[in-house]
Amino acid sequence: MRGGASLPASQKTVTIFICGLGASIAIAAVSLLTTYADAPFLMAPFGASCFLAFAAPDNPLAQPRNIILGHLISSAVGLLILSIFGASWWAMAVAVGLAVMLMQITKTGHAPAGADPLVVILTQPDWWFLIFPVMAGASILALVAVIFNNLRRDVSYPNIGRPTKKEAQKASLDFCSQSAACD
Repeated sequence: MRGGASLPASQKTVTIFICGLGASIAIAAVSLLTTYADAPFLMAPFGASCFLAFAAPDNPLAQPRNIILGHLISSAVGLLILSIFGASWWAMAVAVGLAVMLMQITKTGHAPAGADPLVVILTQPDWWFLIFPVMAGASILALVAVIFNNLRRDVSYPNIGRPTKKEAQKASLDFCSQSAACD
């Protein structure tokens, strides 16, 4: 195969545990609200959103803006295509392609949201789907990710346009090693 990319670096066991714990807390929050509020807050693509938000929080696709708007845009596209063309294999294909294009145009790419048009066309919900589960559930996931990830010493989240905590510490050390200002 082409590409030649290597596998990602191994993570420390404690980091893996922390990422899994964050994802569990986020899905638990959304699931509990679904149970006790008697309203849908959960949909399958949120599991993949948790992987990005907790295991790859520095990734631009994992940022809260991308989580919320990516799911909102993709679900809206699914609902629009469903309302115009109905449910068919080609409507699903068009909806996913259009959602991918719109997320790229709006700089709200979020890979798990690419599945939202499929969920919409297969389940055929009404337009309230944009509020429950999409907007409410994605917002809760993003909020839990912001709180949880900022409790971690090695993560700065959200980080669009900002260096990670590790990058900031390295820059500070580099500056000090090249300057008398830190003596």
